[in-house]
Amino acid sequence: MKIVNTPEEVRKQVALWKKEGFSVGLVPTMGFLHEGHGSLIKKASEENDKVVVSVFVNPIQFGPSEDLASYPRDLKHDTELVSECGGDMIFSPSPSDMYCEDFCSFVDVENLTSGLCGAKRPGHFRGVCTVVTKLFNIVQPERAYFGQKDAQQLAVIKRMVRDLNVPVTIVPCPIVREADGLAKSSRNTYLSSEERKAAVILNKSLKKGLAALTSGERNAEVVKNIIKDTLNSEPLAKIDYVEIVDSSALAPVTNINSSILTAIAVYIGKTRLIDNFTFNL
Repeated sequence: MKIVNTPEEVRKQVALWKKEGFSVGLVPTMGFLHEGHGSLIKKASEENDKVVVSVFVNPIQFGPSEDLASYPRDLKHDTELVSECGGDMIFSPSPSDMYCEDFCSFVDVENLTSGLCGAKRPGHFRGVCTVVTKLFNIVQPERAYFGQKDAQQLAVIKRMVRDLNVPVTIVPCPIVREADGLAKSSRNTYLSSEERKAAVILNKSLKKGLAALTSGERNAEVVKNIIKDTLNSEPLAKIDYVEIVDSSALAPVTNINSSILTAIAVYIGKTRLIDNFTFNL
């Protein structure tokens, strides 16, 4: 397995692969990989001849008060996991490899980014869409793999690809969870032992919301209140948002009569965690 640092190196290798008739899959990540990322890499290796995994903590998707400097990094561990899961190349550029000094071109998706995490993190999705577009241009994969835990990101990337006629198939992959239900995340490492125990409240609250929907509840506000009441029962949990939106447009819904996304963001101590589920009628 190769580790390369520049777009030119990636293009050179991918060109050789494609000359041999190999298909290429891309798994974009910010590193500090866990089993959730591993599931994306394994899926990509099943569906493509060659797999590129990007490991890049993208500075332009972090706000001024967010955890860019402290975001966990461990390229040695990442390399071992990528190799075990069937990856063929790690693309690990520096910020200067991705953004020249006078960089001033960005990709924006409107409407879908105005709510949920987009409302709390202005500029975040502009950074995500810009770096993903750059990765698509550099790697030129047939398919790219994204986890459903970042549901808004997945919806935004799918819309960007559709609107801009990007020749990449977006493959959604299921949320991977710990044994107690907590969605796997690089930010879970920020949690103290007490906070880690408290964090299971996210999955518990969503399960109660899903149970209400399964039992026939169709009033979005009622379901949201069930989730909020459960979250509020945990003293270490502070709700950022609890929303029910249309799965495609991500617009808030009042009466549930189509496919919906129920998404939450919750602070456990100082760590912001997200989780979600989709409910299809």
